[in-house]
Amino acid sequence: MDSSFNQLSSGIPGLDSLLEGGFVRGRLYLVLGEPGTGKTLLGTEFLSEGLADDETVLFIHGEESVGDLRANAAELGIDIEGAEFLDIGPESDFFTSAQSYDVVDPADLEDRNLISDIRESIETLDPSRVLIDPITQFQYLEPTEYQFRRRIISFARFLKNRGTTVLATKTPRQQMDTQLRSLSDGVIALEYEDEKAGRRISVPKHRGVGQRDGKHGLEIRGDSLRIYPSLRPENHARRFEPDQFESGSSAFDSLLGGGLERGTVTIVSGPTGVGKTTAATAFLSTAAANGQTAIACLFEESLEMFTQRSETFGYPITDQRESGSLYVDAVDSLSNSPEEFAHRVRTHVEENDAEMVVIDGIAGYNTAIKGDENGVGLRRRLQALTQYLTNMNVSVILIDQRNDVMGLPQATSENVSYIADNIIFQNYIELEGDLQRIVGVLKKRLGGFETVPRRYRITGDGLEVGEPVTGIHGVFEGIPQRTDGATRSSE
Repeated sequence: MDSSFNQLSSGIPGLDSLLEGGFVRGRLYLVLGEPGTGKTLLGTEFLSEGLADDETVLFIHGEESVGDLRANAAELGIDIEGAEFLDIGPESDFFTSAQSYDVVDPADLEDRNLISDIRESIETLDPSRVLIDPITQFQYLEPTEYQFRRRIISFARFLKNRGTTVLATKTPRQQMDTQLRSLSDGVIALEYEDEKAGRRISVPKHRGVGQRDGKHGLEIRGDSLRIYPSLRPENHARRFEPDQFESGSSAFDSLLGGGLERGTVTIVSGPTGVGKTTAATAFLSTAAANGQTAIACLFEESLEMFTQRSETFGYPITDQRESGSLYVDAVDSLSNSPEEFAHRVRTHVEENDAEMVVIDGIAGYNTAIKGDENGVGLRRRLQALTQYLTNMNVSVILIDQRNDVMGLPQATSENVSYIADNIIFQNYIELEGDLQRIVGVLKKRLGGFETVPRRYRITGDGLEVGEPVTGIHGVFEGIPQRTDGATRSSE
């Protein structure tokens, strides 16, 4: 980027990130979006940021009254009381005597072009920021598209010479859309794809500066508009340390060749009720007990349920949360975009210097990111998130629920095994009418591991992992058979 550019904050940190620093002073930006996507809200945030910096700002509007605009902004906690307003709606009384911010004489408007009057307003007020909502009001005043284009070009040059930054909103697919895109220095596109995909934002153009490409998360909360850029894994300054996290069970750790290494991704796979979350909690709680900060992101159960169940099995979740060594985030999968969830994880990790993250589970995460049926969106976003975490030298544990109760037709239910450095499988087996649990390791990239699974139980003291399962075959199919001469294990 040219270091001579003077950039202004949009008032929305996530948008500044997409714009690689913010709006360039003295340029014209086009904000495109269907009604209800947040165009006016984005513009009022832009004006409010200017007011916070003691700038003069002008709101040129044509569809809502001044009172409505102020009330709508105040409802969302956005203060634009100090802004100047110019109503150019077709039925408005332009700058009547009842308005305290007269700039243009209403009698002159009948015989003069409105764009010229706006030029005079800008010269009189000398605003640093202008919001035109919507710019199509100007379009209706010109006799031809050619004349409108000439006016906009002249207007843009005028603003650039004064150093005034302008946001102009517009509903897409209307006449002159292509021309306005071409004339604008930057384009911001807002959309509401559908109820499943939610709101999205993209910046297809930012002349001379560049932008973060792709679609990103956009949420309109009760107090503001929030933008969550898609996670972009980068190299970070954390030093790689090849030490291992332990589970607190020597037999379980032995199965894993000592434990789980830092900076790796582990998938714990198995059917419902087999103990996947308990196995992950063993690593979480042990890490917290050893003074390492750990984070659990829950999609499948509430904080209360997770705490009660974990403490039943001997893991002091409440004490560890109170000490700050363990953070538990119960995620509402129906109201979080994938980008917002990634932002939450990143904030937890970087603010608390976390060393382990557990996501419970993959199916709930897929619901949260509104994944597609073939799982492409799930795999792409999950890979980006785990890559960021491993670049931060964080150990990641993903819990994956398989639908089959016995047998192992595939390693994971969502075909995401390729992102895993380690795969731990838990399963039920029936042996002579007795239903038992087994745990084994299918994959481990760093170091060795036991290739023979072990029986285990979940007790009041946590995981109790026994000796390797020997003397039988067919364990992976879920219905093992004893080899000749084998006897029943005491497990």
